[in-house]
Amino acid sequence: MRATAIVSAAYNDFFRSLTAAKQGVLMLDYDGTVAPFSRDRRHASPYPGISESLAEIMRTGGTRLIIVSGRSARDIPRLLGIQPPPEIWGSHGVERLYSDGRYEEIDVNDDALQALGEAEVRLDEQCLGPHIEVKLAAVAVHWRGLDSSETLKVRSRAYQTLKPMTSRADLTLAEFDEGVELRLRSANKGEAVRHFLRDINPMTPVAYLGDDVDDEDAFRVLNGRGLTVLVKPKSRFTAAQIWLRPPAELVGFLIDWKLACRGKL
Repeated sequence: MRATAIVSAAYNDFFRSLTAAKQGVLMLDYDGTVAPFSRDRRHASPYPGISESLAEIMRTGGTRLIIVSGRSARDIPRLLGIQPPPEIWGSHGVERLYSDGRYEEIDVNDDALQALGEAEVRLDEQCLGPHIEVKLAAVAVHWRGLDSSETLKVRSRAYQTLKPMTSRADLTLAEFDEGVELRLRSANKGEAVRHFLRDINPMTPVAYLGDDVDDEDAFRVLNGRGLTVLVKPKSRFTAAQIWLRPPAELVGFLIDWKLACRGKL
């Protein structure tokens, strides 16, 4: 079990460096970190006080705030409710939506597009249509909120359909909290963070907060270079340095971040 932020030396050391820095980078996953999980993904609103705290951090200055999500980038601004919105990396980092409205995405090759399209059709043929989410570089199946028998049925059909397709077009099968998706291997939060770190000043303090198994790749890349934080009601085995219980400890972290940027922590 990792130490909570309250007693972690890594926490205190990081915030001392943030206080002394001209700019820090704060990266947060959305579902399960900024917002509690919701059966209806269209209404996954942030924990109370989180949007306000993030908006205050943006107004304070000295922070590059980035939401790193498995969702499509354009899904996030409406849910987050911050104007102007922060920088958003969608689809595990393969698409970028900036605060000024600029949008960038990787080129998905024709073979991958064809394979993902076929996956969607095959899943629909298995009567999984209501559970499908189509993204830039992935097709996901969700079973959150279903009873145990329905979960088993949806999960089994999803794996039976998607697993044979992992031999095509550099695709991989990745499970996340209450779902699974067929996606490009390059759609990976760890790789997104790795490339980002190459382009910034190595002295810039960077923190990454996440909850899910796909955030572990980012934790492993950032360990030794920044602060990694598991945000989850219950601790689990993780590569993250510290653990925060949402929402109270997450709000406390964001307050400390704001104070550090003001030089008052």
